[in-house]
Amino acid sequence: MDLRTLPPDLDAEGRCNERRKRVEKSLGTPLSLLRTNKDVIGHADERNCEQMLGCVSVPVGYAGPLRIQFSSGDETDVHLPLATTEGALVASINRGCKALATCGVHTSSTLHGTTRSLAFHVPKETRPFTSALTEGKRNWQRIAEGTSEHLTLLSFDIDTKGDFVFLTLAFDTDEAMGMNMVTIAAQAAGEWITEKLLPDGGSFVTVAGNVDSDKKPSRRTKERGRGIEVTAEALLDRATIEKVLKTTPEMMLKTAEAKLKYGSVVAGALGENLHAANVIAALYIATGQDPAHVVEGSLADTVVKKSGNGLSITVRLPAILAGVRGGGTSLPSQSQCLKMLLKPKTKLHPKKQLAESIGAAVLAGELSLLAAQASHTLASAHKKLGR
Repeated sequence: MDLRTLPPDLDAEGRCNERRKRVEKSLGTPLSLLRTNKDVIGHADERNCEQMLGCVSVPVGYAGPLRIQFSSGDETDVHLPLATTEGALVASINRGCKALATCGVHTSSTLHGTTRSLAFHVPKETRPFTSALTEGKRNWQRIAEGTSEHLTLLSFDIDTKGDFVFLTLAFDTDEAMGMNMVTIAAQAAGEWITEKLLPDGGSFVTVAGNVDSDKKPSRRTKERGRGIEVTAEALLDRATIEKVLKTTPEMMLKTAEAKLKYGSVVAGALGENLHAANVIAALYIATGQDPAHVVEGSLADTVVKKSGNGLSITVRLPAILAGVRGGGTSLPSQSQCLKMLLKPKTKLHPKKQLAESIGAAVLAGELSLLAAQASHTLASAHKKLGR
């Protein structure tokens, strides 16, 4: 099936249509509902998806407004575009936003950087090589940062295991999530290190040695953070909990104790949360992020405590991998969703604003689901709104 040799005069829409027709003919499978148009495709055919033959529609719902006080001190209402096929999810997050309207969400964030871990095979003593890596940092840093004007090295770690040495680089990638940017930089650094520092008999094995845990859950990412670490917190009084969430602080505390404190331990869960990945996935897909990074988002921990006659609820998300440039963020539909979410007149860096908004949305989702479970209405909500 040749999907590459196409008439040269076709535009993006024409190329997708031609590929789809060829696949339909070869497989005998109708694919007419994948048909799309040039206004939706944007540059996806050239930059985002090889052998593109169409689009799959994902419903996008609205939740909000969500009142947030960002780490910059800016206080604003955020509007959430949520791409999902799970009935009841948008309604639940929207209920969380309504409950939080009385108190708002306070967010904070730390930039840990986007990481890549190079792996080197050093069959002899590894210590001389690790020392050379540290001493030569200024040189390989210059090589790495020279691959992009939007790249700054934040930190590095050196680990050894067996005959292998892992060099993990963490970069500030400006407004982009920057995984491709970091990979290119790490490759350049690895090639320079191989030529200048690696001892005889050693080899540069891979630019992605898994210590960075890209798109994988790991204890290191949970503890140290990756990308942007976000904390979102709120204080709710009893009246709001009873009126909006239809339960009591005591019932929510008991449910949180069973589910988060004990149930997660029994399971050996890396993330002690209710459904953080649900909210992150919905926002990632709507705004053109790489949805595979939801796995790092699922490492979140949610803590619920008694506060006066109400509750405090805090969510720590150690690894939000998202950006406002690059990837799918400039595709037509995703760009509109991103503009719907972001606030242009805040002092906070746009990428941090996006990350903190995601953290606040996760808090809204956690709060509402906890209330639904505490009041035993989760099953009835899904029966009514979607299975």
